[in-house]
Formats: sequence, structure tokens, C-alpha cells
Amino acid sequence: MRHAHRFLLVMTLLATAVSGCGPIDRQASYPTDRPKGSDQPTYSDQKPATIWGPDSSLSSKLFGGDQDKSSGGSGIGVNSFLWRAALDTISFMPVASADPFGGVVLTDWYENPETPGERFKLNVYILDKQLRADGVRVSVFKQKMDKDTRQWRDDKVPDNMAVTIENTILTHARELRVAQLGASHK
Repeated sequence: MRHAHRFLLVMTLLATAVSGCGPIDRQASYPTDRPKGSDQPTYSDQKPATIWGPDSSLSSKLFGGDQDKSSGGSGIGVNSFLWRAALDTISFMPVASADPFGGVVLTDWYENPETPGERFKLNVYILDKQLRADGVRVSVFKQKMDKDTRQWRDDKVPDNMAVTIENTILTHARELRVAQLGASHK
């Protein structure tokens, strides 16, 4: 018990002494690139850019702290209407990977039972937090089975297929937004 009181007294005195020192007048310095031929970095007083952008906190970006209603804010890194519409639109395909913070959906190969020997794969990128026409990009890959070698070979994708999928996603995203706005005004 005696040691506990002594420890508490020492910690109180130490905290009082440190708090009385006042602010330390020091500039932050951040390492920058190393000059050629040197193993020592140079330093700058400019805070380096981050992947989250200027003046932003990690928690705000991850959990949607600054999102307004028009972006469909739901704590994901991209527009929630576009995200949901993309998943709904490609729901018939097996999803290999879905990243709601980066806005990327990658499907696995899908072979339509009505056209055996032909398969497709999609990469869907949600590019914005706003519901915009240029907020979604789709890459389509197509393969056909070579009947002689029984190997899958890359094939030409129809020119309008990616645009058609993008337009379907955008149309569904707009429908989801209208439905949510209608539900919130009741």
C-alpha cells in the first residue's frame, strides 16, 4: 500500500512538472526522397499527401462521416446506389472479389448454359461518391473453348457490351435513389 502511494505521488509530481513546461516550440519534419548517392533522407516541414486526400481523417473516410444524402452515404467508400446496382446487375455471375471501400467488383468466369463453350468475366469499378453517369466503368473479358485443343482462348468482346452493362447499372442506381427518396418523404 505504501509503495502505491509513493508511486502515485511521484506520478503526480512528474505530471505537474511536465505540464508546467509549456508548449514545445518545434516544427514537425517529415522524411522525403533520398538524394541520389545518399543513404540519408532529406526532411521537409510539409506534411506528405495521403491516400485519403487533404484534411481528412481515416475514420471519416471509412465510416462515411462527411457524406451528404445525395451521395447515398452508407459508410462505404463509393456511391451506395451505384454499388448496390452493380451487385444487383451482375448477381447472376459468381463474384470473386468485392471491395466496397475501393469500389471494385471482380467476377469469376461465367458460362451461360444457353451458349456452352463461351464464357465471360467482368471487372466493375465504381469511380465516384456521387451518382453520376461517369461514376461506373465496366471491363468485359470473353473466352471461347477451342474445340481442337479443349483450351479456353481469348475472344473479341462485342463493342457495346461494356457500355450496355454500365447503362444498366446506372439505370438501376437511379431507380434505387428515387425509391429511397420516395420512401423518405412519406
